[in-house]
Amino acid sequence: MKNLFSMFWAFFKIGAFTFGGGYAMIPLIEKEVVDNKNWVNKEDFLDILVISQSFPGALAVNTSLFIGYKIGGFIGALLALLGTILPSFFIILTIALFFSQFRNNYYVDLAFKGIASAVPMLVLIAVVSLSKSIKKNYINIFIIILTVVAITVFKIHPVIVIIISGIYGYFHFRKQVE
Repeated sequence: MKNLFSMFWAFFKIGAFTFGGGYAMIPLIEKEVVDNKNWVNKEDFLDILVISQSFPGALAVNTSLFIGYKIGGFIGALLALLGTILPSFFIILTIALFFSQFRNNYYVDLAFKGIASAVPMLVLIAVVSLSKSIKKNYINIFIIILTVVAITVFKIHPVIVIIISGIYGYFHFRKQVE
């Protein structure tokens, strides 16, 4: 039970201090669950992220559900989910209650501009951290470049890129396992 409360509190802190969505949460989740708590190893964390991105819903919510389930089954998943979403719920509720007072506040506006500037860096940290666990070979580098070009230049929807990558991975890596 103590471990479950510790997990809830870890995800609550992550949810409370992360702005910018799921990708901005990745470095914080990784630091907490891989480095600090050793609940999952780096390879398992990367697998959880890939699966979480493949499912509909918010990345941070899906990731917390998988990690919570791995640690404490259904109750663990539920507590990790609550830990992740309750801070946002309370913050949004508070802002909604006092929105008219915050809307034109100069200092609040400056704070949000500062936060907005930090979010892309948190996403970049996640990319750099995740790239460390990917094998550096010509095929993987080619896939990364092809993916960036497909999404940014040809405007191919990321879901299509994920599906094609999954199909490729199934056929390519199946040969290595057999």
